[in-house]
Amino acid sequence: MRQKFLFYSVAGFFLFAVFMESALGRDIAGKDHMLTESSKTGNFTDVTSAKVFKQITIFMCGDVMTGRGIDQILPYPSDPLIHEPYMKSAKGYVRIAEELYGPIQQPVSFSYIWGDILEILDQAAPDVRIINLETSITKSNDFWKGKAIHYRMHPENIPSLTAARVDVCSLANNHVLDWGYSGLLETLESLKKEKIAIAGAGRNLSEAEDPAVIKIDGKGRVIVFSFGLTTSGIPLSWGAAENKIGVNLLKDLTKNTLRHFQKKIGQVKRTGDIVVASIHWGSNWGYDIPREQKILAHRLIDEAGVDIIHGHSSHHVKGIEVYKGKLILYGCGDFINDYEGIGGYEEFRADLSFMYIATADSATGKLIALHLTPTQIRRFRVNRASEDDALRLRDIINREGAQFGTGAILNKDNQLTLQWE
Repeated sequence: MRQKFLFYSVAGFFLFAVFMESALGRDIAGKDHMLTESSKTGNFTDVTSAKVFKQITIFMCGDVMTGRGIDQILPYPSDPLIHEPYMKSAKGYVRIAEELYGPIQQPVSFSYIWGDILEILDQAAPDVRIINLETSITKSNDFWKGKAIHYRMHPENIPSLTAARVDVCSLANNHVLDWGYSGLLETLESLKKEKIAIAGAGRNLSEAEDPAVIKIDGKGRVIVFSFGLTTSGIPLSWGAAENKIGVNLLKDLTKNTLRHFQKKIGQVKRTGDIVVASIHWGSNWGYDIPREQKILAHRLIDEAGVDIIHGHSSHHVKGIEVYKGKLILYGCGDFINDYEGIGGYEEFRADLSFMYIATADSATGKLIALHLTPTQIRRFRVNRASEDDALRLRDIINREGAQFGTGAILNKDNQLTLQWE
């Protein structure tokens, strides 16, 4: 009798253990499924510790143009003389902006140009902050002959960048050499002095191709490659060479060029790294995304191991794609500029843009969430946009993202959250 009791007790315990293991397995699987589905909509919720994600959050924005008129209102303005067909003094851009929205008390503080965005950035606490800096930081007077626009910020105004705690400046664009090779050299030195990482320009081709590598304790690294295409207005002569200062310019999109880029990434990328390709491409105006841009973006992801495409050059926001789980921003718009009062292209609203705050899984590089904070430039500073303008931006993202199966919803806090198929 005692033996029978012992046998049934052991058997009962065994069956209970099997049942609990099965139930727990189903529960974890279910939660993993919830996690996956939630990630697809961009509404990531950490519902279980059974699958641990190392999330890396990156702030990106479009063109940051702190030269010309904006430089004039900062504490250390450059010589206002410029060489443009329509304006001979950078102060003229300040004047027309003030005629539109009222006087700007000068000089402004270094943080002035960022408006209330600094507080939002601090709240978001991104691991890395990346901007496309479309301005030469220099005292050089050696303006590029034959070029219509020249952007320059005085080196002593560089605290306007450190005020936003910028980590990486993408420099492969069509304004960084506006004030000659000496101007670019001073730009590189100025950023290095402030410990702001550089990608896309250098004293030679090797330096221009080198990425910025940002280590994030306990999470991994973010590796930023920067290059530009001539379609954005970068002169061919600006391309860096073996013994020549310049920008990382892709002169063609052949298989050899892509293989070279793939090799460069392969030399530096390791498990847990997020690779960002910051690309200056395409025209300033228009929502159309050329076929060659889509092909290049897809090939960079498929063949070269890129996780995020940070595209810029357009003066307004463009459609967003999530391709095989990887984020592609085709055009981020202007984040800071001095265009107020300049006529033409008003329908595109170059004063409106986004703070792009992307969260990716460091194990796969796939997008977990993208939050878009609508912004507006007014009186040479960027602030949160009104609800009406946020709705306008939402409609643009939905209209232009339809071809990619992406769209956005407006949250109660007047921010947008990207959704994708």
